[in-house]
Amino acid sequence: MKALLLIISFFIARQVFCQQADFILLKKKNRTIGSYYTGNNIALTNAQGSYIEALITNIKNDTLFLKQSIIRQIPTNLGVYVLDTVASYRYQYNYKEIKAIGRAGGKFNVSGSAAALMGGGALLTVASGVVYLADRNKFSPQLLVGSMALGGIGYALAKLTGKGMIIGKKYSLVYVEVSNNKKP
Repeated sequence: MKALLLIISFFIARQVFCQQADFILLKKKNRTIGSYYTGNNIALTNAQGSYIEALITNIKNDTLFLKQSIIRQIPTNLGVYVLDTVASYRYQYNYKEIKAIGRAGGKFNVSGSAAALMGGGALLTVASGVVYLADRNKFSPQLLVGSMALGGIGYALAKLTGKGMIIGKKYSLVYVEVSNNKKP
């Protein structure tokens, strides 16, 4: 009798504690390039345009449960800084509400650098044109070509840098349901 009770309790515990969790696949032209599951960090842009970097706490019934923590350096009485969680927010998003995954270039703002290059190139081009009109002896064609190249590189960087992997034609999200926890 004890052996039967032990076997039955083992199967019940296995059913309760050893369940697999649902996950989401990121595919590019039907090739899997990433997977997101409970415990992963995810960076996404939702349908309203908000950018969120958060921890996935659960994935269930087509919904991602996210926890975003705001961590800042706080000074202590001794004059040293410690990292402290200022706030944490919980979000729930259906996986179909995700507009883009990630942000191209990480923490470096490529579009800001591109704008600076393009603006600097335009400024140097205008300055070179003014020098040409005012005093043609001091005009430098190399400066004009260099400034135009600088502006062109800035323009190309501004146009070529992406804003993440936008879900649509090229990228898709696939919800993989492996658990048996369904809504009644």
